[in-house]
Amino acid sequence: MAENTRPDEPSIDDIERDLADVEAAMTRLESGAYWTCEVTGRPIPDEVLESNPLIRRLPS
Repeated sequence: MAENTRPDEPSIDDIERDLADVEAAMTRLESGAYWTCEVTGRPIPDEVLESNPLIRRLPS
């Protein structure tokens, strides 16, 4: 299958990466780790999660 070359549309790779991010977030939610930075173990503030629900690490 040819890769999408239109700049206004995501590629299959982009879509698959986004899906993997959503699946990882769902797994973290189910395990109770969703609200925790996977690097530091510190809580991720609600406002950070609201702006980026797929975030896994505290912004530096």
